[in-house]
Amino acid sequence: MTDGFVTTPLVQNLIVFTDLDGTLLDHATYSHAEATPALERLRERAIPLVLASSKTAAEIAPLREKLGFSHCEAIVENGSGILEPQDDGSQSGGTYQRLRQTLDAIPAPLREQYQGFADWSAEDVSRRTGLPLEDAANAKIRNFSEPGLWLGSEQGRDEFVSAARAAGLTVQQGGRFLTLSFGGNKAERMMEIAGRYANAGKDPFVVALGDAQNDVAMIEQADLGVIIPNPAHKGLPRLEGEATGRIIRAASAGPAGWNEVIMSLLETAARK
Repeated sequence: MTDGFVTTPLVQNLIVFTDLDGTLLDHATYSHAEATPALERLRERAIPLVLASSKTAAEIAPLREKLGFSHCEAIVENGSGILEPQDDGSQSGGTYQRLRQTLDAIPAPLREQYQGFADWSAEDVSRRTGLPLEDAANAKIRNFSEPGLWLGSEQGRDEFVSAARAAGLTVQQGGRFLTLSFGGNKAERMMEIAGRYANAGKDPFVVALGDAQNDVAMIEQADLGVIIPNPAHKGLPRLEGEATGRIIRAASAGPAGWNEVIMSLLETAARK
């Protein structure tokens, strides 16, 4: 991609998978306003948009409805689960309780230096994320994973990660939080959902957009991966697919860059 214009060929049956915070949503304000033109174009052309985020089902369901894509699946809690079409995200399960029990079994000197969402009030979550209080409360309704912050030293963090993995947990570093789960990531869920379309007789062309380390596998496995700049962190290193144009970088950060990429893709499709 050069100056925000996509040169990679586009095929039929496009499906767009996108991270939220720092990608479709502004990192600081959580607004998607700058992506409005591209979102409208996707709806007009009935192109599926699959939200893929560390957010919970309770958070994503109302946003998915607001964006006009409730008929599409969503990937929740960093790929630990899938929110099915039309599901309102109100149901919870026992996996999260088991996850917290596993976390609490980690040796106390390490455990005490990690704080997750269950250790915080809704007010704490709101303060640490910038979310409105109602959204912060929804962020605490978890099913599959526990995001949190490591408050100790770098060496202690490495020891904590090793202990968590030894206990059977998967550890992923996102743009804000260190997230624990029993496995699954955005890339695995993306391929699972794409497989549903393939089984329905379509040949999906998968586009994936993200800004953080926990988006890399999704970006690398897509037919076209898009890195969205995020000034709030150091950014992603150069990925192998960039040499061939299979992975590109948006020229602008957040929803503005997202909009430029998607509009360019759709304009390319219109010319074919």
